[in-house]
Amino acid sequence: MSWNGVADVAGAGCMLVGALLCLLAGIGLLRLPDVLSRMHAATKPQSFGLLLVLFGAGLWLRSPIDLCTLLLVGLFQLLTSPVAAHMVGRAAYRTGRLDREGLVRDELADVLRTASSGRGAESGQGPGDAEGPEGNPRSAG
Repeated sequence: MSWNGVADVAGAGCMLVGALLCLLAGIGLLRLPDVLSRMHAATKPQSFGLLLVLFGAGLWLRSPIDLCTLLLVGLFQLLTSPVAAHMVGRAAYRTGRLDREGLVRDELADVLRTASSGRGAESGQGPGDAEGPEGNPRSAG
């Protein structure tokens, strides 16, 4: 078997495994019980599945311009997925949409408590009670 045949078979195998991982990530989004578990399913297996699909496509295509394009797609996926998951997790935490009983460590509660007590203790105001230079409440816009 030639190199092209081996690359085609390996590419098909990578694409199949990557597609299955993406499918499992989608099933996890529907079936898992809470936000943090769903967030895990949306980021880790989906990202790895996409990278496997891209690697398999690279083994099939083998042209330099296609490989650069696939590399950029994979890089953007790896850069944006953790940021999006962080923002979803933080928004769920702040809106009370997650089960805090299931958390092993709640480091964000300590940070938020310290931040709110530091602002309120110095000026006697909460974070939303700030005033402008003339004593007028600051506008949001």
